[in-house]
Amino acid sequence: MRNINTVKQEFLKKWIWGLRKYRSQKKNMSLLERKKAIKLSADLAMASTRNKTTRWSKALIANASKNSNNKVLTEHVLGSSPPVRKSSTNYSHSRRIRSCRKSLRRNRAVHIPKDRVVASFIARKLVQKRTRRLKSLLPGGEFMDDVSLVEETLDYVQSLRAQVEVMRCLVTASELMILNPS
Repeated sequence: MRNINTVKQEFLKKWIWGLRKYRSQKKNMSLLERKKAIKLSADLAMASTRNKTTRWSKALIANASKNSNNKVLTEHVLGSSPPVRKSSTNYSHSRRIRSCRKSLRRNRAVHIPKDRVVASFIARKLVQKRTRRLKSLLPGGEFMDDVSLVEETLDYVQSLRAQVEVMRCLVTASELMILNPS
């Protein structure tokens, strides 16, 4: 990931730009519409700071551009038309998974005590359940293999942290301006 301060600056610039564009499209917004506008422009700004290099950013952009009302904002924040989602399979990941499965098959030939089998079954089910949950949380996660899921999740969490820090700074600055008007 790039320098975090550069990412924060770029996010803030694109987020404010998106909010202004949304406000110019709709003059009188309800509270719910404002909430949606803030979330949509924040998602698009965060995804665009990744330059469409991650699957989660592509998924956020694709989800935002599904709605015809959001297409104008999506194109405005991104500076071009949204990408068309392609199904991409990474050859190296699938090869790595196949080799792991082969080694697991070889290791299963060894006799394992019954209590260890039960424990490994429970652990495997728990990992599968948590993986499904993680795939549902990550934008575009349902289309990823486990290795990609972990890499994309780490990148997504870093981007979310940067987004939260920028939003906190903006709230702090606005509170200071309200308390100390010059």
